[in-house]
Amino acid sequence: MKLIDAVGHRHSAVEMRQAPPRIVSLVPSITELLCDLGLAHWLVGRTGFCVHPAAAVAGIAKVGGTKDVNVGKIRALAATHLIVNIDENQKPTVEALAQFVPHVIVTHPLAPSDNVTLYRLLGGIFGASGQAELLCSAYEREYEALLALPARPSKTVLYCIWKDPWMTVSPDTYIAAMLGLIGWRHWRADSGSGVDDSARYPQFAWNADLVDAIDDVLLSSEPYRFTETHASALEQQTGKPVHLVDGEMLSWYGSRAIQGLRYLQELARIYR
Repeated sequence: MKLIDAVGHRHSAVEMRQAPPRIVSLVPSITELLCDLGLAHWLVGRTGFCVHPAAAVAGIAKVGGTKDVNVGKIRALAATHLIVNIDENQKPTVEALAQFVPHVIVTHPLAPSDNVTLYRLLGGIFGASGQAELLCSAYEREYEALLALPARPSKTVLYCIWKDPWMTVSPDTYIAAMLGLIGWRHWRADSGSGVDDSARYPQFAWNADLVDAIDDVLLSSEPYRFTETHASALEQQTGKPVHLVDGEMLSWYGSRAIQGLRYLQELARIYR
C-alpha cells in the first residue's frame, strides 16, 4: 500500500529496528485514533484539545492549541513525526515546524469514507496495520447498518457552531457530508445573500429568506456550548425545530467516526 497523505506526500513505514518514533499530534481526533491504533506509547506531544481517551493522554505533554502551537515545546520534544490537519492547523506554523520535524503527515478527511484511508495510512506508517483493519471493519459494519435504515424524507438543515457572530459550516465540509448520510442536506447561501459561501465556516445573519430555506436547526455542542436555553429561544425566534447535537460525533473523524455513524442512526430514528 502506498502511504500518501492529503497533500500527496509519500511516507515510509517506520523502521522498527531503529529508535522508536516520537509523535506529536496537533489534531484531537487524530490523537484519539493513534491511541486506538495502540500507539499512545509513541505520542510525546498533543494539543490541549486532545482530550480523548482521557487516561491515555493524561501523561502526554501539551504543546498549546490547534491554532496557537508552542513551537519551542515541540522542538524540545525532539519529535520525529508531526500529524496535522488542513482545516485545524495554521499553514505557517506547520511550515515552521517542518524545518526541524523530519516527517510531517497532513490529513484532510472531507467525507466519512475517507476514514478508512486514514486508518490505513497511519496504521501503515506506524506498524499498526492489523489494528487499522479492525477499525476499518468496525467502520464498514456501522456504515452498512446506517444504509439499511428505512428510507426517510430528506430535509435541509442549518448546523450552527458559534453565536455572536452566528457561524455555520459550508456544504463541502466533513460535517455536512456526515449529515448527508441520513438525507440531511446542509443549507447553502444564495448568491446575493451577503454570506461568503466560499468560506469553510461562514458567518450568517438570521433573516426571513434563510428561515424559509431550512427545515431544522442543529446547535452543536462544540466549539460553542449551546444549551437548551439557546434552543428554546431560537425555536421561538424562527418557528423551526431546533435540536442540540453532539459536535464530536459529527465533526471528529478517525476512530470516533465509528461511534459517529451509530449516532447518526440514532438521530435518523429520533428526528424523522
